[in-house]
Amino acid sequence: MSRRGGGGRRPDSRRDQPTQAPAPSFQRGGGGAAGPRGRGRQGQRGGAGRGSHSGSGAAPSSPHTASTSTAPAPSSPSVSASASAPSSSSVSTLVEETEQKLTLAAPAAATLPPSSSQAMRFPVRPGFGTVGKKCVVRANHFMVQLAERDIHHYDSIYTAGPLPFESKEFIIKLPDSDPRPSSSTRPRRERQFRVVIRLASKPDLYTLQQFLLRRHFEAPYEVIQVLDVVLRAAPSEKHTVVGRSFFSTDLGPVGQLGDGVEYWRGYFQSLRPTQMGLSLNIDVSARSFYEPILVTEFVQYYCRDLSRPLSDQVRLKVKKALKGIKVVLTHMEYNKSYKITGISSEPMSRLMFTDDNATRLSVVQYFRQRYNIGLQFTSLPALVAGSEARPIYLPMELSRIAAGQRYTKRLNERQVTALLRATCQRPRDREANIRMMARTNAYNEDTLVNKEFGIQVADGLTSVDARILPAPMLKYHETGREASVNPGFGQWNMINKKMFNGGRVEVWTCVNFSTRLNRDVPFQFCQGLVDMCNSKGMVFNPRPVIPISSSNPNQIEKALVDVHNRTAQQGKQLQMLIIILPDVSGSYGRIKRVCETELGIVSQCCQPRQASRLNMQYFENVALKINVKVGGRNTVLVDAVQKRIPLVTDRPTIIFGADVTHPQPGEDSSPSIAAVVASMDWPEVTKYRGLVSAQAHHEEIIQDLYKSTQDPQRGLVHGGMIRELLIAFRRSTNFKPHRIIFYRDGVSEGQFSQVLLHEMNAIRQACASLEEGYAPPVTFVVVQKRHHTRLFPADHNRRDLTDRSGNILPGTVVDTHICHPTEFDFYLNSHAGIQGTSRPTHYHVLYDENRFTADGLQVLTNNLCYTYARCTRSVSIVPPAYYAHLAAFRARYYIEDETSAGGSTGGSRSTAERSLAIRPLPVIKDNVKDRGALFGQYCYFGSSFRLEINGRN
Repeated sequence: MSRRGGGGRRPDSRRDQPTQAPAPSFQRGGGGAAGPRGRGRQGQRGGAGRGSHSGSGAAPSSPHTASTSTAPAPSSPSVSASASAPSSSSVSTLVEETEQKLTLAAPAAATLPPSSSQAMRFPVRPGFGTVGKKCVVRANHFMVQLAERDIHHYDSIYTAGPLPFESKEFIIKLPDSDPRPSSSTRPRRERQFRVVIRLASKPDLYTLQQFLLRRHFEAPYEVIQVLDVVLRAAPSEKHTVVGRSFFSTDLGPVGQLGDGVEYWRGYFQSLRPTQMGLSLNIDVSARSFYEPILVTEFVQYYCRDLSRPLSDQVRLKVKKALKGIKVVLTHMEYNKSYKITGISSEPMSRLMFTDDNATRLSVVQYFRQRYNIGLQFTSLPALVAGSEARPIYLPMELSRIAAGQRYTKRLNERQVTALLRATCQRPRDREANIRMMARTNAYNEDTLVNKEFGIQVADGLTSVDARILPAPMLKYHETGREASVNPGFGQWNMINKKMFNGGRVEVWTCVNFSTRLNRDVPFQFCQGLVDMCNSKGMVFNPRPVIPISSSNPNQIEKALVDVHNRTAQQGKQLQMLIIILPDVSGSYGRIKRVCETELGIVSQCCQPRQASRLNMQYFENVALKINVKVGGRNTVLVDAVQKRIPLVTDRPTIIFGADVTHPQPGEDSSPSIAAVVASMDWPEVTKYRGLVSAQAHHEEIIQDLYKSTQDPQRGLVHGGMIRELLIAFRRSTNFKPHRIIFYRDGVSEGQFSQVLLHEMNAIRQACASLEEGYAPPVTFVVVQKRHHTRLFPADHNRRDLTDRSGNILPGTVVDTHICHPTEFDFYLNSHAGIQGTSRPTHYHVLYDENRFTADGLQVLTNNLCYTYARCTRSVSIVPPAYYAHLAAFRARYYIEDETSAGGSTGGSRSTAERSLAIRPLPVIKDNVKDRGALFGQYCYFGSSFRLEINGRN
């Protein structure tokens, strides 16, 4: 039968001793001698070639895995004040040097498991964490046991034993797949295929066993893929496959999302190597699909009256919505499907074509003569299928959207809300559904899975040892009745507390765009908000610079310009503009673009529904956002102030967050946007500044971390986001960073090596461009939210092990059982659940010159999650990564009007052509840079802008 297809703790896990860091003197100049290589462990390696298995094992062309050796820790970086910036040649050599360090160095520790000479390694786990209250949770991982089988891989099938040949050719004859009934007079053609089956390889289960026993570092992804294909064979034949997930109307009730879109229920399935052996990760899921309705019914969502011709604007929307969809003709005796390539520019009543008899006639005439069908909606355009040379015209009223087609376009807000409401499940219910899905699949009853390939899947979820990390103490201003707080269950409040650093607002006003609010509400709202800001430690002028006003929501730009001009006439510059948004959503992005790139206004947007309630909690939340926008700090970690955070507060340390966001499917004219933020205060690490840069469409590697250009007058000019943020840190703290911690969001496992190699090179080059020999040790951590591991309480009835939503407690960390067999990773649930099932964040260390212990990095990451400035709750991902994510999305507001108007480009342009078409992001106004619009200060350079980030609004 065939189918297609932790070691122990480091003995020298010391922590750096506190030292007094000298003030840096980043020299900004031209040439100089080449600097030394980056300091740190020469045995650390990464690099291109890691197997591309997002969520599980997938067979790469050249499978490799990674780890790190245990050479001595780097010494404190010491930089001469007289050193000059390195020359072009010295910086360029870092590319080869860093690549060699990441990929070719030999392991230093004799105790490391063997690997091939070409292996690429990420850091080994530095022991297991011990901090926190021990507990047990259940994970949606099902243990997998393997029997001895002689697996063979043939182009292109897998077998559980050898075939009686190594290579053989077959001639296969099949009838034409013409769907017409047998009564048709035209004879069916027979098609002939030549099939060659040739032995390709013999995946070895022994290698997998040695890897799982931590006796070998290279993960045998080819073997894992074979087993994954076998487990996916049966469901692939029964259900609709989307990536690693399966969906079907048989797996749960179908729900309506509106506008011709519905959702199907299904499940995700992936085979993963873990510390406890192979595990099958199963999770329930839902996806949007086109509703199988007549095209005329679908078009009615865009145009209610189908008896009249479509306007040009509606016709373009309908064309974009229908392009690429498969339809089935309803008037035929057999099901024949076509893929829509467009719609006609003429209505069917005027649309002419030439038939096989060279007769010129309209589509309406053709269907009346050929099928005796009188078309009803003759004012509508026809669907166009086939090629441009030989188009096929199909009436919308006779075409039904084929079932089972995934809806890949962006869901609108109403559809997103409906999908979330329908699929949001409490932990108890989600766990029960996962169990039911696993039982329904009945893997052990599948002859192929169990009998032939010897795979056996456990019946229940896996129990996992976990720990609950304590919440950190938070510091507030000494003048408040409570100068510090110890959060409980991941949340706290501002009662009896004042902001650690209160900002000052002297010049402000408010404009209201809501038409439903009582005329007195904007005044009452502003008064309550100003009072709250002052009570929490800010200095906020109670009188607006110009009277609070209400304006037409259809004239937003005019109203904003008017406010700007009236304030300027008084010779003053707005420090804060409070905006009550229109009742209908969709104007937020336009308001921010106008305020920040055209007028230079710092703004705080508020929802009219919230403003009308005059709620004290809402005033408090808005006050937190306003404070950080005007340069204040809401709270800091007590341990940071007292310099008790290992590997952070003993020496000046900068913490980066980075992310790349990509446009929605079909928006091929939009660039990807990279964002990098960095802490600007030390030792508090609370205030962040960032950069945003447009780059090639769907390019994941951040291109502008470091860049250099040759200027005719100035010679070699260094730039890039890392360099500029290092300079900003120096100016803000009067220290150069002695350590770098880099949290990188949005990277799948298949991209680990490529992202690490390129971005570590860029970090090294940026540092070396500032001073010769400047190479602070780096810890590079990937932050993953897009995974399917879920953690459930071992006992849903234990109130001491669950929060109010029924989820596991904030601070729950797992680094055993379901984690990587050898590498340094952990799952952290740092936040309190609100609704649904919490998703822990997966942190994976790809590079670690700072030599963090497991406890050190886990506690640091969890504590940072309590410093998110927009609310009094711990958040689910570490704030630097969160801020980078928000910054990238804010930047998209600045360009979405330019890119969305033109719609999709059809996806025909190459990556090179798209990269050449990248337009720079709009320039932020100077006064906004000085005062701080988005979350603090902006500084613009090149095609990027810099901002201090502490909130979205």
